[in-house]
Amino acid sequence: MSEATPSSPTTQRRHELPLPVRTWVRLMRVFHRIDRQSSDRLRELSLSVGRFDVVNHAGLHEGATQQELADALLVTKGNICQLLDSLERDGLLRRQKEGRANRVYLTSTGREIRERAMERHISEISRSMSALDDDEQRTLLTLLRKLERGLDTA
Repeated sequence: MSEATPSSPTTQRRHELPLPVRTWVRLMRVFHRIDRQSSDRLRELSLSVGRFDVVNHAGLHEGATQQELADALLVTKGNICQLLDSLERDGLLRRQKEGRANRVYLTSTGREIRERAMERHISEISRSMSALDDDEQRTLLTLLRKLERGLDTA
């Protein structure tokens, strides 16, 4: 029998870690599993999570500058340039020079891909969260908001 005894290494590690650390580890495990499943669905449309973020944001904010996209997505100027180069090469968006800035617009193909990706993404996230009923999801959302606000003051 492989029952964990009070002196087993697994039990000792669990008790050595403080509750906040165990909670954070669980949150990260859940996040990574959902993220991996979501990434698999996006990959079917030839989109990485980063490419999806750019296409989605550009669709929500047509005409945003490259810098505005970089700031909103918390990526570097170099990273956004690489993503935009790739998406432009694939015909999903176009950049239009305006003064010293490049404004970003989705092409019709980009809009179609964004719509399909959003449908898959919403479906995948909804499926992943279905282990919790609506009230539990609202409670989790409230707790995560509270945690996020607490990070701003920490």
